[in-house]
Amino acid sequence: MDDYIDPSVLGVDEKYAVGQPVPRTEDPLLLRGEGKYSDDINLPGQAYCVMVRSPYAHGVLRRIDVTEAQTMPGVLGIYTAAELEAAGLKPLAARQVMKNRDGSPMLMPTRYALATDKVRYVGHPVATVIAESVAAAKDAAEAVIVDVDPLPAVTEPGLADAPDAPQLYDDVPANVGLDFHFGDSEKVAAAFASAAHVTTLTMRSNRIVVNPMEPRAAVAQYDAAAQHFTLNVGCQGVFGFRNYIANVFGVEHHQVRILTDRVGGSFGMKQADMAEYYCILQAARDLGRPVKWTDDRSGSFVSDSHGRDHHMTAELALDRDGTFLAIRVSGYGNLGALYGSPGPATGNVVRNTLGVYKTPLIEVNTKCVFSNTSPVGAYRGAGRPEANYYMERLVDMAAAEMGIDNIQLRRRNHIPTAAMPYKAGNGQTYDSGDFTALLDKALKLADWDGYPARQQESRARGKVRGRGIGDYLELTGAAGREMGGIRFEPNGDVTIITGTLDYGQGHAAPFAQVLAMKLGVPFSRIRLLQGDSDELIAGGGTGGSKSMIVSGNAIIGASEKVVDAGKLIAAHVLEAAVADIEFRGGRFVIAGTDRSVGLLDLAGQIHTGIELPPDVPQTLDVADIYDGPPSAFPNGCHIAEVEVDPDTGVVEVVKYTFVNDFGVVINPLLVNGQAHGGIVQGIGQALCEATVYDDEGQLLSGSFMDYAMPRATDAPLFVHDFHSVPATTNPLGAKGCGEAGCAGALPSVMNALVDALSEFGIKHIDMPATPERVWRAIQQAQTR
Repeated sequence: MDDYIDPSVLGVDEKYAVGQPVPRTEDPLLLRGEGKYSDDINLPGQAYCVMVRSPYAHGVLRRIDVTEAQTMPGVLGIYTAAELEAAGLKPLAARQVMKNRDGSPMLMPTRYALATDKVRYVGHPVATVIAESVAAAKDAAEAVIVDVDPLPAVTEPGLADAPDAPQLYDDVPANVGLDFHFGDSEKVAAAFASAAHVTTLTMRSNRIVVNPMEPRAAVAQYDAAAQHFTLNVGCQGVFGFRNYIANVFGVEHHQVRILTDRVGGSFGMKQADMAEYYCILQAARDLGRPVKWTDDRSGSFVSDSHGRDHHMTAELALDRDGTFLAIRVSGYGNLGALYGSPGPATGNVVRNTLGVYKTPLIEVNTKCVFSNTSPVGAYRGAGRPEANYYMERLVDMAAAEMGIDNIQLRRRNHIPTAAMPYKAGNGQTYDSGDFTALLDKALKLADWDGYPARQQESRARGKVRGRGIGDYLELTGAAGREMGGIRFEPNGDVTIITGTLDYGQGHAAPFAQVLAMKLGVPFSRIRLLQGDSDELIAGGGTGGSKSMIVSGNAIIGASEKVVDAGKLIAAHVLEAAVADIEFRGGRFVIAGTDRSVGLLDLAGQIHTGIELPPDVPQTLDVADIYDGPPSAFPNGCHIAEVEVDPDTGVVEVVKYTFVNDFGVVINPLLVNGQAHGGIVQGIGQALCEATVYDDEGQLLSGSFMDYAMPRATDAPLFVHDFHSVPATTNPLGAKGCGEAGCAGALPSVMNALVDALSEFGIKHIDMPATPERVWRAIQQAQTR
């Protein structure tokens, strides 16, 4: 099904061409257990850090008594907010700043690394213990007395702005940090007033505990003579991470170095605004020795930021023929107790809800509220999957209510290919897309017409079968500037230097494929450097499915500069005019002759000391900054089939088909892997991942005993294909793929489930559709 040639028939160089399924180059090392993650870093003389966290969700912090803990064996130091403030550490700034509907700035209560006046969620860090061993630090942490006057807690975003709700901050009335609005309310209201039909649906995007395979860990060092910090830490981009930390410590950026090697997943979570890093950096400065902190899994359930947790009411206005007139989404986004990420529940709803449809009007109203829960940040897709979920659930419900086939309703409202570039109602301009043809391709691949026979077969086994479509589109890329660095090493290797960061995606192979295409450098000689802030002059990190779009663009730009410089140097070496030098196949050639010099040969001559005139470049190395290209719009159609056991409520995804338009696919093997992972995470959110707090703000699902993660057995073998329409917004024609699996999975799985449950008269069920919830919904429907 994939659009690539069988590698066995290709030559050596062709096997690594753009479009070929090149395996990840790091996998042999990882499979041998030789990957170096943050917890694998151990430095001579290091001390160990253990955090003291609040056991209360909300309360006034009266005192922290460390008297006994300080005298315990092996204890080197104990830090509270007072010690960090005395050392000059500044508050942790909000990483995403937005405006209220009236144009005023959002409310950003001052946040320090450790709690000061109050504790605001279970797990809120209040102190840190530094000791000679982890065991000694844990013993002392248990001896720290945290005196808190408990206060009532609120965990549900829809209740946080109630008049009687507990107030987390004195300077944030009604707990509303951001009152967001987008759209022309009068025009949208008029469209709804004139509509022949309005479909309304209240939906919840359930809170997710991120749970990367690798918990967070870090090792801090301080060089007193140089007044310089070094932090080994897993993250999503070292350049911005360095700048954020330097700002908190009030030092110059060059006084901080961030080093990241392998990262065992992040999904948006491993960011710089985490308390532990500031504690160990300050301790390293005070003690004059390295300090290490490693989270454990139970700790990560409360110390890491969570994802999702949006409660929305979505409305779709249609005319009598089923043409979409307007959509309105209103509700709440949960920030958690500290300033989280408001974008997923606001701007990304605006940019992604319209999807593949020519809906002329959209209005979004979101209150982003503080609650006594762990902070909520980005999680794979960061609002994109939710937005597509809202739209696709509305489409299926509208089709059912109006008696229109749900496929025909989609086709009727698709943006036609001939309309590209298309200015959408949210202000975005779609550059490309072939939505109806892609949908038709997915229907054929999924054997849509053969479904009745499969449905009858399921029924014969006592199961109820349903099918659902997720016809999605998301906005990616477009974030900031990126470094494009190419360095020719003395040993003949070529190093790509760029500020995105691989935390499981497998950047090395596809980036090398791009460079090999541009410069003709052997794939095996290409290396990738991303995880050292001292090597970067810019870097936006990895997120928003943008890595190939921004770093690929930077690699192409840097390659062109290598060629420009190489022509000047080659002209001197070959004793020819610059105008006669051509570059092809990795060689500089005098046009019309057989005289040439290879790029790597030229680099080698430079390293061995060839004398070059002063008016000729002295190196082939490039280190430049490139503006990120405009957004791209990956899209696709996912079709899920599920079986429901009505006696137990167990839901199984038994068939799953997807067709994606990711533009030019650099490496289909890795792209499909990204899609598979995103789909499984979507299945997890849809069917099993439930984050539960009690009325006092205690996390009841605080371990894998109570929090269900998706497993390999929860997904069938996937059937897939590409329907590639190259993007016109970047030189590679790529559109991004990292988050699309979630965007297609949430609506397709939930639409399939509702289709199955429609036999019982059920029109909607919220995520996660756990067996208990499904069974209860069936029982209630049968007793009505």
